[in-house]
Amino acid sequence: METFNIPATPLLMKEFLRQMGGTAVIDGGLATELELHGADLNDPLWSAKCLLTSPHLIRSQVHLDYLEAGADIIITASYQATIQGFEAKGFSREQSENLLKKSVDIALEARRMYYERCSKSSSGGTGDGRILKNRPILVAASVGSYGAYLADGSEYSGCYGEAMTVNALKEFHRRRVQVLAEAGPDIIAFETVPNKIEAQAFAELLDEEHIKIPAWLTFNSKDGVNVVSGDSLLQCASIAESCKQVVAVGINCTPPRFIHDLILAIKKVTTKPIVIYPNSGERYDADRKEWVENTGVSDEDFVSYVNKWCEIGASLVGGCCRTTPNTIKAIYRALSDRSPAAPGQKSKTAT
Repeated sequence: METFNIPATPLLMKEFLRQMGGTAVIDGGLATELELHGADLNDPLWSAKCLLTSPHLIRSQVHLDYLEAGADIIITASYQATIQGFEAKGFSREQSENLLKKSVDIALEARRMYYERCSKSSSGGTGDGRILKNRPILVAASVGSYGAYLADGSEYSGCYGEAMTVNALKEFHRRRVQVLAEAGPDIIAFETVPNKIEAQAFAELLDEEHIKIPAWLTFNSKDGVNVVSGDSLLQCASIAESCKQVVAVGINCTPPRFIHDLILAIKKVTTKPIVIYPNSGERYDADRKEWVENTGVSDEDFVSYVNKWCEIGASLVGGCCRTTPNTIKAIYRALSDRSPAAPGQKSKTAT
């Protein structure tokens, strides 16, 4: 079986995208897929609860499903996994850190299992729609925002209160980032970053702790102009641009209709690859802690945006909340139709 030598340095994303022909596919929603397979996520830990109760679902029913749908990057089930959150459930510091490591181990094991399936397949698929293609695959360790830990929907507002500071956020995230980096992912995904101070905290942590694993920062927006707190997206993306360990910057968990203008805005301040994984367009009700149905777009409509996003500068595209393996398979097929040699594409996607 072929092995892929992608350096775990700031060159990682450039080399990965080169090997992928310029564009790559990220996986889709995690929590809703876990619920589909019977997981009860009514808990402050949310999807991280399955690290305790049903790790097999994460590995075999989510990560593997997304790989077989064509995802080139799978994101760990650690978005809402924090040392503080586990300790609040009665776990020791050591147990809490081991659960963080477990999230990475599960994804790495899913990748190994996928490669084994690829080695047994000679056709690139099994005739049942699965994509079994031996290719570079990255494991991204998810780091959700402080608002995700609060479990009150504040990652969708960025309102942490005037008392919250960059230093306080660094101390909250510091050990978590260290542990996830030590677990051996290919990249750290700082996701759903809702405000400027948390972006600054993540950038400073990467530098202060000499984190060797490269990272991406993705922000969320509810108006297509600023991040959800009202902070300037240009200022937030500029923070990511200035951090040498950040190898991509972009948007996640944001309605698809806003993505086009957000990509154009980010391009004004960054030379790094742009990563885009919107939600389905549905609205999250923080009080009821549920997604409001019939407010989103279909897979067909979602995917209709993808080629345009890549044409204007996105290099990595996937889905966030409420997207499924079917969404990702449709994105994979849409990007497979793109020619890596298309005029102008190389300069956009291999930066």
